[in-house]
Amino acid sequence: MNFTDQASSSTNGLPPRRVPLFSPGRVATIASGTVTQLVRMKTFYFLLAFAVVVVAVGDLNLPATPAQELSTIKKVSFGTMDLFAWLFAIVATALLIPRDQEDRTLYTILSKPVRRIEYLLGKLVGVLVVVAVSLVTMYLICALMLGARERLFVEAEREAMSADTRFSPDEIEAQLDLIRVQGLRPELGIAVLASFLKAAVVAVVTIFLSTFASSSLFSIIISILVFLVGHFHAMASSFWLHQSDNSMLVQMLVKVVKILIPDYSLFSFSEGIVLGEPVIYALVWQMALLTLAYLVVFLLLSLLVFVDKEF
Repeated sequence: MNFTDQASSSTNGLPPRRVPLFSPGRVATIASGTVTQLVRMKTFYFLLAFAVVVVAVGDLNLPATPAQELSTIKKVSFGTMDLFAWLFAIVATALLIPRDQEDRTLYTILSKPVRRIEYLLGKLVGVLVVVAVSLVTMYLICALMLGARERLFVEAEREAMSADTRFSPDEIEAQLDLIRVQGLRPELGIAVLASFLKAAVVAVVTIFLSTFASSSLFSIIISILVFLVGHFHAMASSFWLHQSDNSMLVQMLVKVVKILIPDYSLFSFSEGIVLGEPVIYALVWQMALLTLAYLVVFLLLSLLVFVDKEF
């Protein structure tokens, strides 16, 4: 359906101006409004909870070596960061479309020359902007704590080992390197990226569910169930295939499930990075492309449902 600017044609006596099939400007406007909407909903308050968790873990006097204590701080911080990211992506996204319907904002937007795909994409981009800002903020909080603890441990360990004549300078540096490996490293940014990619997939799946869900609560519950099922793809598939003796029907059902429910366990490669393992950049690119494929597929599925809605 082609939209026209009736007001312009009637006042100026000019022929109707055709609206382009797709406008990045309209998407950006809807995304900006979504960000404003989420900020007004006080969604950033969870950052205070994250800061409390990081500070509390950093102040614990654990009976462990400095390297082990830094590793614990990282695992708790990045685990909490990942949890907040995907949970926020579900809750925030599930609230948007139903709230726009209740406020009749959706009817106002779609009565203008705005394509439905632009509306859905704008909502998704707005959520992802807020998720990205939240992840960067949480990472900076974690980096400040981790960097401070690392410097404290390195100085204390160097002072203690230098006072002992049994250790050579090379042995001291080797021990300090063990601490630095578990400290603040640039590669940790890739772990933050992995959390963002997972949250992006979670958000687009939730948008798809919101297009036909009866309420926000239904979208939230189903999205969380889909997320949990998506974390046990490999285990569930192996169990079903084993129980059915590799039945052809079960194999087909497993393939359908893998298409409809994203395999969130694939994004767990960030756990190794947090623990100090080297980054495999080919895997990072592979996950980025997979995320893009999920975004395209679920946005198209959302559009198929959304175009049949009467607004």
